[in-house]
Amino acid sequence: MEIRSICVVGGGTMGRQIALNTAIHGLRASVYCRREAVRDEVIAWMEDYMAGRVKKGRLTEEQAAAAKALFAVTSDFVEAVRDADCVIEAVSEVEEVKRATLRQISDAVGEQVVIATNSSYMPSSMFADCVANPARLGNMHFYNPALVLKFVEVVKGPHTSPETAQAMYDFCRKTGKEPILMQKEIPGFAANYILRGILSRACELVEGGYCSYEDVDKACEFGLNHPMGPFRLLDLSGVDLYFDILKNQLKDERIKPPGYDLFEGMVEQGRLGRKTKRGFYDYE
Repeated sequence: MEIRSICVVGGGTMGRQIALNTAIHGLRASVYCRREAVRDEVIAWMEDYMAGRVKKGRLTEEQAAAAKALFAVTSDFVEAVRDADCVIEAVSEVEEVKRATLRQISDAVGEQVVIATNSSYMPSSMFADCVANPARLGNMHFYNPALVLKFVEVVKGPHTSPETAQAMYDFCRKTGKEPILMQKEIPGFAANYILRGILSRACELVEGGYCSYEDVDKACEFGLNHPMGPFRLLDLSGVDLYFDILKNQLKDERIKPPGYDLFEGMVEQGRLGRKTKRGFYDYE
């Protein structure tokens, strides 16, 4: 089993970056965007990004042209998935949205096509009933920004075949990543499972009035030598994405996790981080 071409369902921040990174590394990649306006936005973003790489000397004109020839964006679902060896779901971190998307993918592709979810929290076993032949389903969690960060978590569920997990792992290596292969599922996987503990403590400090979120970031950056403090990191990845994770925790554990009210208020105010120019910090 080998992944030589992919389709990413979802043209948001993660989906478009996963696809373009794949094309830059010489494999065919398509992006499915349900709305034509998003499709046009992704194409414009790709052109701007590639021009910037050439201008900065990161890519030659020839390398950029080769990558662009391997990159396609469409609002036609059947066309998007037609020739893919692997389809990656990269829609919003909402269980029912993912379930509907994975059913749509399963209905549209052959039973040997690998299906991956890019969920940052939900294990693929939650969706095994959405996919015919769930042996070809697993987690392949890229980190934001996917064009820069090398880390990917490949997670083998109890339904995932060893061949599927290995194909995902090999694909990540071929596209310039440094993946890990988790043999068992756990919510949040490896890095976010660790980060969940850090964020819980960080929120407890802020909500308890011990110090500001800026000081928490300083403690992590200058005291623990982290490249980015937890609140700065959340602004980068998306405050709304983390609130989705907190909502899932509340649903599963029936205990409101630290920071829930803080993040709920920020989402209601549209303070979602860098993508809205306002989060914990101001990016105007």
